[in-house]
Amino acid sequence: MDININTKLSFLLNGYIDHLRKLDPETKGLWGKMNVQQMIEHMTESLQEANGKTSRTIISPIDRLQAMKEFIKSEKEFRPNTKNSMMGETPLPLRNLNVKEAINEIVIELKDFEKYFEKNPESIIVNPFFGELNFEEWIQLIHKHALHHLRQFGVSLPPS
Repeated sequence: MDININTKLSFLLNGYIDHLRKLDPETKGLWGKMNVQQMIEHMTESLQEANGKTSRTIISPIDRLQAMKEFIKSEKEFRPNTKNSMMGETPLPLRNLNVKEAINEIVIELKDFEKYFEKNPESIIVNPFFGELNFEEWIQLIHKHALHHLRQFGVSLPPS
């Protein structure tokens, strides 16, 4: 694993969670309709795809997958208001009683992601938008996605 991927994984397991804990649950997003807890639960669902708990099929056109993978490998950010065609017009109902519980849930999914790939280092898991991803590609995607949503709630971060 290269230094950049190691740094991103470390951020996801530590720094990202610290940022989530510091967010005021009442903070309004700079874009989108999700509140802080909905965003955390949305990220948890993404991690459940990444750690193999939720199986998806590819919905992106096959001829776009190479360009989509190149985006993942790049340090380009998701644009504000990037639409997710798998999400409805309104956010899903909350699963957890509060933000603290939502953070506890995401911590479990991050650890399960790490454990899954420790046991299955060659595994390829499908992302519905970006296709078949290996461990390093998943880290790139999750990191990019995490920064996107932190910025959504006003967390100032350097470019990835």
